[in-house]
Amino acid sequence: MTAPFAADPARVHALIVGIETYDAGPSWDLPGPARDAVRFHRLLRAAGVPEHQLRLHLAPLPPHIPDVGYAPADHATLRRVLVRELPSAEGDILWVWWGGHGVLDRSGSLRLFCADASTADKLGIDLDSALERYAGDAVPGLTRQTWVVDACETFEEDLALREQLPPDALPVGRRNLAHQQTLLRAAGRGRAAVNDPVRGTGLFSDVLLDLLADRAALLPAPPDPEELFPAVRARIAILREAGRTLQYPEIRLRGPERTETLTAPAPGPAPRPVPPLLRAVDALTAYPLMADPVERQAVVAALDPSHTGTLARHTKARTDATSLLNHLAKRGAEALLELYDAVVTIDNDPGRAAELQAALREFADRSTRPRGRE
Repeated sequence: MTAPFAADPARVHALIVGIETYDAGPSWDLPGPARDAVRFHRLLRAAGVPEHQLRLHLAPLPPHIPDVGYAPADHATLRRVLVRELPSAEGDILWVWWGGHGVLDRSGSLRLFCADASTADKLGIDLDSALERYAGDAVPGLTRQTWVVDACETFEEDLALREQLPPDALPVGRRNLAHQQTLLRAAGRGRAAVNDPVRGTGLFSDVLLDLLADRAALLPAPPDPEELFPAVRARIAILREAGRTLQYPEIRLRGPERTETLTAPAPGPAPRPVPPLLRAVDALTAYPLMADPVERQAVVAALDPSHTGTLARHTKARTDATSLLNHLAKRGAEALLELYDAVVTIDNDPGRAAELQAALREFADRSTRPRGRE
């Protein structure tokens, strides 16, 4: 564990991004990232970082428009900040906070979609190339960096995109040993980062913001990652065991003295597997539309009437989802696939769609498996 150090707020800069709405349309809406970004902004302001050194870029969903000034979060603006503005900043410490949609491309790089991403033109920032740029002489200052990313890392090929994501790497300079980078990623390779649409926050962001608030006296200096990350991992593990998420946060350290991904502690007893029905219910109710009885009815109305003619309905979203899943499972895997098609037609969020598809497949497999000893 490294000893904490005092940071001069005047030598701290931050890029804070929260994207809740996209040019792709309402099906990409993601209530939470802009509100999480504002919470983080307030933590750094309370720690004394000057307002003009906090670059806040948001695409908020109405009616939750923040009462603090912010800039847009489109691709051209964010690329300009990363390539032209921040590299010339005079300072020692850089915070980068990014919340929104993401995908792991076929080369293994994490793409972070910008607010002007559409289904036809998925504009985004290549995180790995950004890290490379900020680890070399293209960025002469800002030698102590903490990057926090709350975004899905679902595999690009699992999203059935019509076109492969085009390359869009940032320019990099000559590599050197001057920079120390800490990267915290919410989801883990191939996994979705869960968002809580009711509370308007990402599960990972909420956990991390609470922990940073507990350590507010140490800000704006970055926390000791080997002290902070076990606490993050422990809280996410509790959420996993409760069946609320499948994500495994990751932390990577890169600097003059070490480059590594912190390993998990030695495993204890294997956690109880999440029952397929519970996973399917969680994946279905993760869609904001399921909280609205009218939109739930629109999903049911899109199904084959022969599958839903005797379906019992309920006013509570989880009860209604459970009843619907059990009812369709009795009619076979095709009925559950029809449910998937109906949901993603209304809301084709890539991360939610990938988890719903996997959950329904598992539930269908378990529901149609011959009963016997396992």
